[in-house]
Amino acid sequence: MNGLGGLGIALIVMVGLALVILIWAITTYNRFVGLRTHIKESWAGIDVELKRRYNLIPNLIETVKGYAKHERETLEAVIAARNRAASNNGSAESQAQDANMLSGALRQLFALAENYPELKADTHFKELQDELSNTEDRIAASRRFYNGNVREYNALRQMFPSTVVAGLFNFDEETFFELDDQAQREAPKVQF
Repeated sequence: MNGLGGLGIALIVMVGLALVILIWAITTYNRFVGLRTHIKESWAGIDVELKRRYNLIPNLIETVKGYAKHERETLEAVIAARNRAASNNGSAESQAQDANMLSGALRQLFALAENYPELKADTHFKELQDELSNTEDRIAASRRFYNGNVREYNALRQMFPSTVVAGLFNFDEETFFELDDQAQREAPKVQF
């Protein structure tokens, strides 16, 4: 007679099944951790570019001030939007709202510059425009990378059976870095 009875085989099958479930849970947990790390890393890329943007704006304002002294309201709006955005360390959603306000203020600034031909011809102003334009492109690329990571993470979080692991270990939904309206989806036009 065989050394393993029906009970022994059932026990081996149950242990094997438990091992498979445990390995799957560990693998799924590690995937969530990896995706969350990718999200943090990609947010850091956005953060670097936003700070670069914030650092360019005071130089741009100073250059414009020399030519457009009586346009104080527009300049103050840009400065206020820049300061609010630069000091926001909240969620991606709240930072996106502040970034949207800053983009609108910058559009007003560049529209104002159209009225000053000597400002448009200023070499320093042109260099700042180019730097800001390049920075806006890098922000857009970083935002796409970040949102791709958030999309993958949130999809895994919502799919069964990985949603069980997400719920057990509190892997909360991440927010996208989105722009509010179509006009703000375009980088400020800085070519003259």
